[in-house]
Amino acid sequence: MQNCIFLAVARFAFGDKQFIPEKYKILGVICLNLLPIIAVVALILLDQGTKLWALASLKPIHNMTLVEGFMDLTFVENRGVAFGMFSGQRWFILLLTGVIAVGLIYFYHTLPRKKEYVPVRFSLILVLSGAIGNIIDRVFRGYVVDFFEFTFFEWPVFNVADIYVVVGVILMTFLVLFVVKDEDLSLKKKKDE
Repeated sequence: MQNCIFLAVARFAFGDKQFIPEKYKILGVICLNLLPIIAVVALILLDQGTKLWALASLKPIHNMTLVEGFMDLTFVENRGVAFGMFSGQRWFILLLTGVIAVGLIYFYHTLPRKKEYVPVRFSLILVLSGAIGNIIDRVFRGYVVDFFEFTFFEWPVFNVADIYVVVGVILMTFLVLFVVKDEDLSLKKKKDE
């Protein structure tokens, strides 16, 4: 595991330069493909852990104040998607989220393996983790457990997976609009090469 961490740090720090010792090349390929999976699993476990807490501790009392005048913890069974859209359309939501997850994985693997794209990859990992976290709820519970509620303005109740998705999308949007070069993201270019 220490070798994986070393290789990940070396890859992040030096990008595409051949700075990794020859004996670590195979291990490096394994680690660089394994670390995103470990990150996704860790983020999903964090999300599911908070939802299990909400089911055990918050569902019986329904609501508690976290920060007076700012945020409450309110248990909600969300059977729709953002803002309650498609409520009751469980199979459609599962199919749509599954297609989005496959698209995210495909896009992740088509990105150039350069240091500049680490933040884009990170944003994709966040969105994918959030999508899978909510898919798990829909499959096993029939609804998504939401519990964070802003009290200083009207906003839908949300969960940790939703935070991953929102932060990931905002980060990805910023990167694609202002940082990443268009020619590097072109799927057509990759097919022609």
